[in-house]
Amino acid sequence: MFLFQLLNLFFVGSEKKKEEKEDSRYDLSLFKRGDLLEVPRTLFTHFGIYLGDNRVAHLIPDILPAISKNKSAIANMVTNNRLLLGVITKVASVRVDSVVDFAFGSEILVNPMDKVCSQPPLDGDEVARRAEKLLGSVTYSLLWYNCEHYVMYCRYGMAISYQTYQFCTAVRKIVCSRLSSYLTAVCGVGAMLFLGCVTPMTVLLTLLLSFTIWMAA
Repeated sequence: MFLFQLLNLFFVGSEKKKEEKEDSRYDLSLFKRGDLLEVPRTLFTHFGIYLGDNRVAHLIPDILPAISKNKSAIANMVTNNRLLLGVITKVASVRVDSVVDFAFGSEILVNPMDKVCSQPPLDGDEVARRAEKLLGSVTYSLLWYNCEHYVMYCRYGMAISYQTYQFCTAVRKIVCSRLSSYLTAVCGVGAMLFLGCVTPMTVLLTLLLSFTIWMAA
């Protein structure tokens, strides 16, 4: 409880700053209700759905609601500290922020997924209605339910994430490779010799694991 109080004081204190003025580079006339907005943030790309009237619905990890009931502090712009801790603890919410708070100082791309997704976008009002219907607390998953899954479902009707797919593909290339198969066999043999546990079972397990990686490569 004491730790939670310290974290709460840290986050609330760090956010007691003067509100930023609207950034003139964000021309709201360029955004239409139902547009998919994309911005680079921290180590990944962040996505949201424009609802109109300077409002963006987006799914964002945030640790603060789990440790504080201060609604005014929670309503403030989600800082990187709050966001990263939210990712670790899998605490998130679909919330509405201004364009400036959503962008967090980055440039905004409008509907970039229209060129990538094979599915045509839904009507703008339907996209916005879907985004609004899902507002509230959610369980966050970096791989299985992140901000991209949310906006892709709202705009195209299918909850997918190209970032997740690219990450999993990269991991697969590293893990399921011939080099990985060789290293697994060498490490397995080395471990058996070092520990002095060369038995039919350990040899079989080492060969089976190496063979499985080899076949998946």
